[in-house]
Amino acid sequence: MLRRLVPWLALLVCGLADAAITSAPGIPQVRVEVTRRGDAWTAVFIFDRSVTAWVFRRSDLTRDTAKAWRQDSWRVVTQGVRLQRRNNYDVLTAERGELPRRVTVNFTPVSEGLEQDHPPALVFTDGSVALFVAQFDCFPMDSLSEVKSLPLDLNNHPVPAAKLKFVFHDEAGPVLMAGKRSATGETTEKDTYVFFGDTRPVETPDMVGLFDPQLPEWIGVSLTRGVPAMLGRYTQELGALRRFKPTVLVSWEGPTRGLMSREGGALNGLIALRYAGAGLLEETTDQRHIGLWFIAHEAAHFWLGQTVAYEFARDAWITEGGAELLAFRAVAEIEPDYDPRIPLNRAIAECIDLAEDRGVAAAGERGERRAYYACGAVFALVAEAGSGRSYYKFARRLVDASRADGVVSRADWLSVLNELTRRPDLGRDIARLLDRGVPNPGEFITDLLVRAGVNVEVDPSGIPRLR
Repeated sequence: MLRRLVPWLALLVCGLADAAITSAPGIPQVRVEVTRRGDAWTAVFIFDRSVTAWVFRRSDLTRDTAKAWRQDSWRVVTQGVRLQRRNNYDVLTAERGELPRRVTVNFTPVSEGLEQDHPPALVFTDGSVALFVAQFDCFPMDSLSEVKSLPLDLNNHPVPAAKLKFVFHDEAGPVLMAGKRSATGETTEKDTYVFFGDTRPVETPDMVGLFDPQLPEWIGVSLTRGVPAMLGRYTQELGALRRFKPTVLVSWEGPTRGLMSREGGALNGLIALRYAGAGLLEETTDQRHIGLWFIAHEAAHFWLGQTVAYEFARDAWITEGGAELLAFRAVAEIEPDYDPRIPLNRAIAECIDLAEDRGVAAAGERGERRAYYACGAVFALVAEAGSGRSYYKFARRLVDASRADGVVSRADWLSVLNELTRRPDLGRDIARLLDRGVPNPGEFITDLLVRAGVNVEVDPSGIPRLR
């Protein structure tokens, strides 16, 4: 089984404990100080104002038991304060009146998978721990009745904004954040992990890898060799990343019988993965390829997705399709026996199935997000062949042209396609597939690929296959 995810707390050292926040009008401010002392973990929340409740934005349930994970792993130390479950959210509330401005919580890192979010922690077998920063993200509410009315999805629901600063300290030594070690890690970035521990890193000028020392040996060898190679290649072809040094975290949950799992994904400047299951103990060529492709796809998003992003959700095909083709090409360079035609043929067949009389751009509204990956890969293949150069060159042109504002719109993508291919008919037909689909997608996509210069043959069912 291959899973993907589209995220603890005792005593502070004196230097952190003296911090305070001055109340000011406007956006509420919160300072969260997290410290590890041996096996004891503490989080201190310092608020700039008194309110009825602080709501934890990321309050997903555990995947296997559908439980609210904080209830068993967080213990509030501050008298008169409780951690409660209200509706879909974990909430800090006062037993009476308003909350104090300083709340201390002891916790135990939780590495269970969540239904729709990243695990709160990745726990390594050598005792190292990576904490998901967003688990401490919270916002104020003046009424508990308002908490009950909060929807599951807060993205389109107005809630009070809060400005948070996170500070991390490990008495045993430096923490690692954004690819760098420091005695005290400070950040305002939520969607990332901070690493506590002594796991020996695999480090190059282009990346930092922290791989669980108890990973099956073949996986450790594959990651140690393959991940630096692919990130080095991406950096060479797509340009150096300016905001962060990519970090790859891979923990090992053990050889659970009947299970074979790789779950996780890309965050800001970081890939976090949990491997588990007896099915991963023995090396196979397919499993080695899948493991590298999984990371290669997510790593491609450091450029197509983070350095530059799409303008609207309907344009996800730009980054997902581009990451697909980049990953296929990157793994083929690392693994000589990997044939990228196999996944590309699968993408072509999927795109044909998903583009019949319906536009790819609206696939998300139909619950057909696979179209963004499959058809996006087909469009990337057209761009590669039509330009007569590798997709690395096309992607680099996209990134460089959009670094200033960080956005690649559909118009931007089609403009680069026209610039590099001098074939406006290719962009016209891709636009048609995006907007409304076609009644005969097999014939239409075959003709599109052939005109771009892709070498294909048509099988008896009318599906084009790469030669």
